[in-house]
Order: sequence, then C-alpha cells, then structure tokens
Amino acid sequence: MSNQWDKIGMDVAYEEAAKGFAQGGVPIGGCLINNKDGTILGRGHNMRFQKGSATLHGEISTLENCGRLPGKVYKDTTLYTTLSPCDMCTGAIIMYGIPRCVVGENVNFKSPGEQYLQSRGHEVVVVDDERCKAIMKKFIDERPQDWFEDIGE
Repeated sequence: MSNQWDKIGMDVAYEEAAKGFAQGGVPIGGCLINNKDGTILGRGHNMRFQKGSATLHGEISTLENCGRLPGKVYKDTTLYTTLSPCDMCTGAIIMYGIPRCVVGENVNFKSPGEQYLQSRGHEVVVVDDERCKAIMKKFIDERPQDWFEDIGE
C-alpha cells in the first residue's frame, strides 16, 4: 500500500464487510478517506439484502453515508473497497472524481472497472487482502444465487 492511510482504510472496509455478512448481507465494505488528513468521511457496506435495494453496493453505501459533500472534497480522497468495484460503483468513482481506489481483492470477482478507472486517470491499487478473499469466498460458496443476483447475473 502506498498511502499512509491505506492500512486504516482497508481495516475499516473489512470491518464493514464483516458487519454486512453478520447481518445476512453481501460481505463488501468500504470507506472514503481524505488524503490530506486521514479523516474518514464515510463508511458503509453492501445493504442490498438488508434493505431490499437494487443499488446499495458497498461503495454506494459508503458514498451515501458520507452525506452531501461539495464536489471538490472528493477530488482529494481515496475510496477503499473490499472487492473489485462493479460497473455501477466504478461509475460513481468516476462521477465524483475520486482519484484513487484501493481494492482489497479481485480474485473472487474482477471487474473491468479496474482497467476502465485506470484508463480514465484514476489510480487503482489492489492489495490482495486475505481477509477480504476469505469472507467473499465463504459468501459465494454458501449463497451462490445471492451472489449472482448481486452482480446482475
């Protein structure tokens, strides 16, 4: 990891993923951190099953929990997510101009979003976090139909 806040960011994202899993949801968590001072602007986890939502993926939940922020705030942040961001979440990262995305793992799911983010000038760092891989694999093994629903298959 290349940023002084990366360990904290991934720990928070994993805590959120574990919380979502304990609630019966998809174990994907995230947080948004200010790159200048390490302030956690928001944190969240996938809430699709808990709230009967079509769109509350971990990254979207994180942004939702940040509340309304001036557009310029996002321009100096890092979004931490436990899993490679899907197309919808990739779009949100681009829309708000979040320059950096740190991904816990992309073994269980690798979105073309990683490459697309890079092509649009966003930094993507994949940390290959064993905790993230293990919790996601457990969920996919135990609830494959729910996983396929979450990724739109």
